Amino acid sequence: MLSDDDASRTAWTGEKGALNGAKQGAVLIESSTITPAWIAELSGFASERKLHLLDAPVTGSRLQAEGGQLIFLVGGDSGVLERARPVLAAMSKEIVLLGPIGSGARMKLINNFLAGVQVASLAEAMAWIERSGLDREQSMKILCNGAPGSPLINTISARMVAGTYDVNFLLSLMRKDLHYAGADAATLAIELHTAKAAEGRFVDAVSGGYGNKDMSAVVEPLRPK
Repeated sequence: MLSDDDASRTAWTGEKGALNGAKQGAVLIESSTITPAWIAELSGFASERKLHLLDAPVTGSRLQAEGGQLIFLVGGDSGVLERARPVLAAMSKEIVLLGPIGSGARMKLINNFLAGVQVASLAEAMAWIERSGLDREQSMKILCNGAPGSPLINTISARMVAGTYDVNFLLSLMRKDLHYAGADAATLAIELHTAKAAEGRFVDAVSGGYGNKDMSAVVEPLRPK
């Protein structure tokens, strides 16, 4: 599980990359949050070497990883997945086969697109509440228990209020994921306007020095200094 396309490419295809060391017939598992375009390219490299590839990114954060409660979003052949299942099962509570190679990568970007947009809009709402003089505790209780509420909103709002940004999901990686999501949707003639706006908030936070904090720190550039 690496950070982006470039890191994945280096690990697989570099001078001492995994592709060169894999034995014919081996199953390769790529669990990074990366683009379907790179997965398709990597699949081609694997096929040339008579290797089998699964793209299998995960949902879940640090606590789920520590507890073996991740969900694997898998793209690839069902028979290959059965060979790999014992390895994935040791780290997960669920393994979902979504379709051909690249399906897992695309589903993960859709998942993170929705998460990133929610977090960015929550940051704007939090700043709006704070600057307006509304009671923040009362306001967040209304939002978290009302229609906008979700597990993500409840968790991230608590971190924003506390100002504690120990990393559960790295802010700079959410910026990357929103960028990747927009690029992949564009291949299907869909412009993700909300992803672009949300990415802007994360870019501002990275520029403000919060890139290595939890993604909830996206609120900080909106707060008065």
